[in-house]
Amino acid sequence: MSRALLHSIAAMACAVSLAHAADDYPARAVRVVVPFAPGGGTDVVGRILAQRLSQRFGQSFVVENKPAGSGIVGADFVAKAQGDGYTLLFAFSSLSSSAKLISHLPYDPIADFAPVALATTSPLVMFLHPSVPASNLREFIAYAKANPGKLNYGSSGPGSSPHLATELLMSMAGIQMTHIPYKGIAPAITAQLANEVQMSLTPIAVGMPHAKAGKLRALASGGLKRSAAIPDVPTIDESGLPGFEVIGWWGMLAPSKTPRAVVVLLNREVRAALDVAEVRRNLMDQGMDPAGGSPEEFGALIRADMDKWGEVGKRLGVRLD
Repeated sequence: MSRALLHSIAAMACAVSLAHAADDYPARAVRVVVPFAPGGGTDVVGRILAQRLSQRFGQSFVVENKPAGSGIVGADFVAKAQGDGYTLLFAFSSLSSSAKLISHLPYDPIADFAPVALATTSPLVMFLHPSVPASNLREFIAYAKANPGKLNYGSSGPGSSPHLATELLMSMAGIQMTHIPYKGIAPAITAQLANEVQMSLTPIAVGMPHAKAGKLRALASGGLKRSAAIPDVPTIDESGLPGFEVIGWWGMLAPSKTPRAVVVLLNREVRAALDVAEVRRNLMDQGMDPAGGSPEEFGALIRADMDKWGEVGKRLGVRLD
């Protein structure tokens, strides 16, 4: 039998095997790892989609929080899991923002994961504790310059998007604050409410309920245009730091060896969930823009984000080792 024919038979057998993998999937409960504490944006969106996928497939998609190491512990757990589609990662943009700033990251964000689908995007918003006497960005910068070392800022951990975004903001504004990292943005906001930290760059969904209650002040948004969810909040770009842009993303990934047919199936179902009116309304009410797109488009976003924040970190001298 010729080598070409053998290769053809092997390819057809592989295709049949992958098709069966998708036909039988899921045959049992699926674990969805959220690498941050409950209550944050990643947890909220992950649970919304897990519920829809459970309804669609008739099998439980169970969210499991693994809040440690700025999301690294949970991501590493999934990277090393069996590639069968039964262990998935629901990640925040911190997955890519920190990747080039850690010399010994225990996984490769590109090689060790199969991007499934981009779920949502949202600008990070600058929130202040009411004790800070500033009603706009210029007043905040002036206060920070007049009180060096007095202000703390919170984040979801070293190398997270809120951490690097605030480092970029400080560099552009010429101010200095002390970084206080937490195991997720929800505990960071809890600390801010207690005035342990005075400033944070936080997803709209997490910070705005407290701003509406008068417990925090929404000062400026990280998008280049105002968010439809908070149209009265100006952008950082228009408020005095031209070119500043920080958009967070949330999405689903699987271990790299997950069958392509399962990845494609999950991508289709996540996109279908994002098209459900109730889901879209729920996400948009929280200031998140439903996304979707192909696994390849999501992978391209991850690579672009790694390049952007790797360059920012290098320029600012931020290392996370």
